[in-house]
Amino acid sequence: MSGHSKWATIKHKKGATDAKRGKVFTKLIKEITVAARTGGGDAGANARLRKAISDAKAANMPNDTIDRAIKRGTGELEGVSYDEITYEGYGPGGVAIMIDSMTDNRNRTVAEIRHIFSKNGGNMGASGSVSYLFDKKGYIVVEKSAKSEDELFEIVTEAGAEDLKEDGENFEIITSPENFDAVLTAVKDAGVDPQVAEVEMIPQNQVKLEGNEARQMLKLMEALEEHDDVQTVSANFDISEADMATA
Repeated sequence: MSGHSKWATIKHKKGATDAKRGKVFTKLIKEITVAARTGGGDAGANARLRKAISDAKAANMPNDTIDRAIKRGTGELEGVSYDEITYEGYGPGGVAIMIDSMTDNRNRTVAEIRHIFSKNGGNMGASGSVSYLFDKKGYIVVEKSAKSEDELFEIVTEAGAEDLKEDGENFEIITSPENFDAVLTAVKDAGVDPQVAEVEMIPQNQVKLEGNEARQMLKLMEALEEHDDVQTVSANFDISEADMATA
């Protein structure tokens, strides 16, 4: 998993800055709206909506903004209808990339995503070209200083986690999507504030990148993350701390 937690942590910190807040809000509003549309407006009975609301509150989104997004999803208010589309492709060095998007214009989005790939040393692939290299998992990143490994292992396994791994300065906690809520609650109840907590596509293996390929890969990831219609990007690269720092 090395490389995954480093990028996830960097992305999380960047997303928390004021300069990014407008873009973060746009993505969160889309997620709340689609979650309410697909699973109903009751957060107690809709885990996806519950997570989206939690993320929105963590980003200091006003409650009335959250409420309006829910009502647009349930049809109580008029609003844009978004389609959920997954794109697949390859980055520098043959890195596999999966992109989850929400768009109100499929043709525009696919053209813009294809352009981002080609501009940054990658190319789009057909549906199914790389998805077999990923598993959908709950993914929680905790700083090592938060708890000892033995203590954290006991907390998360009792809550239903599949694995706990060491990665540099972090611990990575892996869960099934179904057990994600329970494990995240257990971590927070233990007084630990996770750096990252998402249900996402986790790579089964890693492609090691160095030098120019590493820098180009990070530029591609950032360009994809910056696109208004892109919700999440998953990739199976491993890049050293040194290359991360110079990108």
